[in-house]
Amino acid sequence: MSEMAGFLGAAYLWVKAAHVTFVIFWMAGLFLVPRFYVYHHAAAPGSAEDRQWIERESRSRNIILLPAMVITWLLGLALAVHLDAFREGWFMAKLALVVALTGYQGWISSYGRKLANGVRPLENRTLRIMNEVPGMAAALIVVLVIVRPF
Repeated sequence: MSEMAGFLGAAYLWVKAAHVTFVIFWMAGLFLVPRFYVYHHAAAPGSAEDRQWIERESRSRNIILLPAMVITWLLGLALAVHLDAFREGWFMAKLALVVALTGYQGWISSYGRKLANGVRPLENRTLRIMNEVPGMAAALIVVLVIVRPF
């Protein structure tokens, strides 16, 4: 099937461009907010610095992360339907990683609420390691989309 023959027609390339743009926004947020947590972790609960981090994190989650994730999903699903990609192995692997990133974002939101309540359940080193998750997922997703190994 030609890429232009699906239900998106001539809009296909515009939808694809928008999808890639919002993936970039989403990934930026997935890199930014956990890094904020690393720095926030050192602030004393209830301090002025703590309150500033809580505000920054909340804004980043609500202004960047959530809208970018929703739009990425909507555009990505439209592209998948357009290309009939659900029968492709590479796409199903990519979809699994995107679901995992969505779960990671849920964890980010949950951990932010804990920090806002003065709870610091993880060690700083663990937070730094968790900060690497989106980069590893992004690298795997790019390989799946570009190389299409299966």
